Amino acid sequence: MNDMNVPKADLKAPQDVLEDLATELEELTPELRKAASYVLENPNDVGVSSIREIADAAGVKPNTFVRMARSVGFEGYEDFRHPFREAIRSRGTDFPDRARWLQSLAKGGQLGSLFAEMAACAISNIENTFATTTADDMKAAADAIVNARHTYVLGVGVNNSNARNFTYLADMAVDTIWTIPRMGSVATDDLARADERDVIVAMTCKPYRTDVIKAVEVAREQGLTVIAISDSPASPIVVGSKHSFIVDAETPQFFPSSVSTIALLETLLAFVIADAPEEVISSIERFHTRRHTMGLYQEEWKDRS
Repeated sequence: MNDMNVPKADLKAPQDVLEDLATELEELTPELRKAASYVLENPNDVGVSSIREIADAAGVKPNTFVRMARSVGFEGYEDFRHPFREAIRSRGTDFPDRARWLQSLAKGGQLGSLFAEMAACAISNIENTFATTTADDMKAAADAIVNARHTYVLGVGVNNSNARNFTYLADMAVDTIWTIPRMGSVATDDLARADERDVIVAMTCKPYRTDVIKAVEVAREQGLTVIAISDSPASPIVVGSKHSFIVDAETPQFFPSSVSTIALLETLLAFVIADAPEEVISSIERFHTRRHTMGLYQEEWKDRS
């Protein structure tokens, strides 16, 4: 744990502070970890909340946040808070045209309001997800997949369809990417022969699925490279992973949104294809030529009357 008492607020952006906090997470005491997890999951609260307000929200004592701030090199909570307040102060205005469009949708009554809220959440989720992701991060993950012997893509529940869609599209170009769990199996069994030559792409959002967490633990024990996709830097599959992507899954509905996860996976796949050997192009061409030959595609509407 870092015990330096040198203020770093003027030297770091909020995202850098959050990355430092995530790195220290496993070394913190349970109470400090509770405070740190709240900050990682609710970074926007830091710039607008007093130490008492944020402590109440996190369910800890105010002094816990002072000690948490010191653990990553700040003199206290106010120094820790400074970069977050500066980010709010200097943030530019939103796109006015988009705001006008969303307001026009809301004029349709209750269903119109719901439609507007869903649209706003979808746009915001994608923006927030890509704002915390870089091309370098994406390329590093894609490199790991391209160079792996096998890549296991793990998702259960709603994320199972996301995992299968990623594998389905990837299979047009490469044959080393598989979805787990397989039909009638469990993910930990599917990893029985996996080792350090392999990669696992695992995804889960709150409430975190224990079968995904267990599979990631097994993967780490067997030396696999873990690419974690989740909705919090404090997620049990993110902490300790070599590559991780944080998706925003907010929604007015009772289920976590998959919009940003799908967008992230599509982008990761694009990087995989861009990073793969040139023969993937001929693989994709053969795949589509075969489908055309078999009559599986119809380019335009045909009048069958």
